[in-house]
Amino acid sequence: MKDDDTNRPAGPFPLTGHIQRLLQRVRAFDRRHPLVWNGLLTTFWVLFAVLDVSSGGWQTVAVDPDVSESLVLTMSVAFSAPLLWRRSHPLAVLLFMAPFALVNVWTGAVIQAAFLQEIVVFNIAVRQPMRTLAWSGAIVLAPLAIGSGHFPDDWDRIFVPHLYAFAFASLVGIVVRTRKEYTEALVDRANRLELERDQQAQLAAAAERTRIAREMHDIIGHNLSVITGLADGGAYAAAKSPERAAQALDAIGTTSRQALAELRRLLGVLRDPPERADRTPQPTLDDIDALLEGVRSAGLPVHLHHHGTPPPVPPTAGRQLTVYRVVQEGLTNTLKHATANPSLAAEVTLTYRPTELEVLITDNGTPRPGAGPCDGAGQGITGMRERASLYDGTLEAGRPTTTGWQVRLRLPLEDSPS
Repeated sequence: MKDDDTNRPAGPFPLTGHIQRLLQRVRAFDRRHPLVWNGLLTTFWVLFAVLDVSSGGWQTVAVDPDVSESLVLTMSVAFSAPLLWRRSHPLAVLLFMAPFALVNVWTGAVIQAAFLQEIVVFNIAVRQPMRTLAWSGAIVLAPLAIGSGHFPDDWDRIFVPHLYAFAFASLVGIVVRTRKEYTEALVDRANRLELERDQQAQLAAAAERTRIAREMHDIIGHNLSVITGLADGGAYAAAKSPERAAQALDAIGTTSRQALAELRRLLGVLRDPPERADRTPQPTLDDIDALLEGVRSAGLPVHLHHHGTPPPVPPTAGRQLTVYRVVQEGLTNTLKHATANPSLAAEVTLTYRPTELEVLITDNGTPRPGAGPCDGAGQGITGMRERASLYDGTLEAGRPTTTGWQVRLRLPLEDSPS
């Protein structure tokens, strides 16, 4: 047999939805104007109690119908008028009603207005602690127990109905309170999830801005350093060797075009729709030779050394990009920060170990005036450290001796178990 529940709409039924919307509007009005609802409810029950007395209806259930009507009227008003403060001071309202409840039972009037105490009990169950609800039970039932001793033959008419009414009002109040707290918890959770979502979006945007800034720094810084080196070399060679100057200008044009192409690719991902963005792969370990060739063309001799056996499975693309950018930044720093030195040279060493890849970039240049032995806190060095930390790697940068510069990257080949 086919289950009809699968064909039901996801939302509430039209009648249920209409009732919910109506209740929401009533609650919203009550929150804005609590005295209006309190006044209407109190006025209704006062009129009802007075009508019960004037019509003599109370005598049909009274144990002693000969009780003075003025006393019955006083007790009716005493049970109904204090409902105006049932929300702000519910326990005080019950304490005010307690003497009249005792007189009501002791005289045998047993008017129906005494059941209005259960409205106050309901409000206590909804808003007050359970201990207060227990005290309200004692306040309501104690006069009934005393009065039942005065009319032992009618105790079932005096005590039992109020006991059931108190239990019903308490249960309904607890159910309403539970549903209210559950709804508030859902709303609070939704607000917290929305806040966390916004925070995650802000963190993601900040991380993406940092990544883009790091990429642009690597691209622009390296290529401009190469171009500067070529321009300086071309200016020096122009007087003695026009052919070398032409080669330098040629290399400047090639390096500039490469830098522009990389920037267009990076900015195109941000500007163009996903289907139109350039998907050129990021640099890998195989591109290091081309990187070194560009540095050599800028006038810096660079030697590449390999130690160890590469793993059967190449490192992940992110790790390869990290190695490439660290080598690029290290050589860029050599070009930028080392003073003119005819014997200036650099070395790049890749050492494969069973669990990690070590990259060592060294040069024999003379540091800038004022540079300390561990002056490695610039933006480029910070960017390299951030790249290494993404894969649980470490990076050390500084001057190991009185001359030269050294950058050492240790990068695990696999992610550590979480």
